[in-house]
Amino acid sequence: MKEFRKISHQVKSMNIILVGLMGSGKSTIGKVLAKHLGKKFVDSDIEIQNRTGVSIPHIFDIEGEVGFRERESVVIQETLDGSNTVLATGGGAVLKAANRKLMSERGIVIYLQADVSELWLRTRGDKNRPLLQTVNPQLKLKELFAERDPLYKEVADIVIQTGKQSVHSLILRLIGKIDEFIQGDKAESANMEILVPIKDRSYSIYIDQGLLGNLELLLPHIPKKRVSIVTNTTVAPLYLERVTRLLQASGVECEAIILPDGEKYKTFESINAIYDFLLKNRCERTTPIIALGGGVIGDMTGFAAATYLRGVPFIQIPTTLLSQVDSSVGGKTGINHPLGKNMIGAFYQPQIVLIDTSTLETLPDRELSAGLAEVIKYGLIRDLPFLKWIENNLDALLARNVEALKYAIARSCENKAAVVGVDERESGERAMLNLGHTFGHAIESGMGYGVWLHGEAVAAGTIMAADLSHRMGWISAEDVVRIRELFKRANLPIVAPNLGRDKYIDLMGMDKKVESGKLRFVLLKELGKAEITADVPLQYLYATLESCVDE
Repeated sequence: MKEFRKISHQVKSMNIILVGLMGSGKSTIGKVLAKHLGKKFVDSDIEIQNRTGVSIPHIFDIEGEVGFRERESVVIQETLDGSNTVLATGGGAVLKAANRKLMSERGIVIYLQADVSELWLRTRGDKNRPLLQTVNPQLKLKELFAERDPLYKEVADIVIQTGKQSVHSLILRLIGKIDEFIQGDKAESANMEILVPIKDRSYSIYIDQGLLGNLELLLPHIPKKRVSIVTNTTVAPLYLERVTRLLQASGVECEAIILPDGEKYKTFESINAIYDFLLKNRCERTTPIIALGGGVIGDMTGFAAATYLRGVPFIQIPTTLLSQVDSSVGGKTGINHPLGKNMIGAFYQPQIVLIDTSTLETLPDRELSAGLAEVIKYGLIRDLPFLKWIENNLDALLARNVEALKYAIARSCENKAAVVGVDERESGERAMLNLGHTFGHAIESGMGYGVWLHGEAVAAGTIMAADLSHRMGWISAEDVVRIRELFKRANLPIVAPNLGRDKYIDLMGMDKKVESGKLRFVLLKELGKAEITADVPLQYLYATLESCVDE
């Protein structure tokens, strides 16, 4: 089992307060977190029961919720008068403004967030939840979420989705986020290893400046001292010689194929060129294939690795921001078809992802902005504090500030790793990562692959998705303006090309999320939370397609 990393000295004496709705995992996570941080653990509900000698439901029966909340406030006050404690609060502790103020002043507040559907699965049938002992407990849970979620977000320093990931994986992420918060949201080198937790196939993402100057991390994944490298005509002159020289110095035999650069070359012809190269060099099942380049190279190399000899080891060395924060993580591989983007491919995870942020120094400004579209996406769909951080630090990202870029890449990878860990093959939550992609892929196909960069199409597509979300009554007009302004500041297009309403609908009909012939869209239920739906009134879709395109 992977060891938990060291934490900042400042964390050791501080209180950590866990908030969240019933079933969010406060007690379970709190116990484990306290153990690994060397802190005392207090569960306010259990403390109340210990003091009164009766159960929570009995307190509700005798004193009502008002009496219970008074006892709860006393426990919170007395616990937070001390230090070095992890406190798991009751779900309604945030209802009192005095409690919220006290939590904010006396420690780091962490909101353990989960979808209502997941919370219901965890709490249904639990007779120790007084507020759920109603005729329709599921409806009551939804009402409690709607009431309390804004209060949790108000008081929280850190928001983290619990989902279905393992406790170990969640604790790893939590410890990292706590240390980042203490350090002022700076990504320290100690936090530059991120685990993608996929059962028995978990792998690490390493992020730092100058990693291409030290490839020792790759050697355990090259057991037979031989690799094949796939790159392109843009990246090869910059980094291929350095990579091969360092590997050869460690006794590794290297062969390389250099493909043309560009989205329009993400085709069967390029895949066949890779197969020809592998076969002519008699590459074996033990010969790893390294993808050295951006998203196109990574996707094609991964697909070739998944299918050559029915599967050979695969290593990702992404060199663009977009590939570092998105396409290199999670194992989606494939090629384009004239009728649709990424329609032929496979899920095939890499052995390791090595991200050298120094490669961004040679990245054109347009490519950097395209990568920021995917960074912004994570904030919009599941990480509202990150969205706020992006808004505050966008100028530093555009200026290629090293620490800002490392932090943005790490936070993006953490978000994607958490989603992939619970839904590797996009049967549920992972589809949320496609915010803006239904519209965006239509733009790429309609304009011709390579005319618009993927991130540019995603940016325009995300604004279309935001507009549609507003028409559905889910987000406000101010939210749409806020999203549009952020993409504009990132030097990304905020208006889509006018392909014609019917053309858009025809192209979107080839989207991989289409089910039973119905278009499904990833929309924003609120900032920081996405939802996939097929229940979009046609008049709303038509209005979006007419209002968000060039005149």
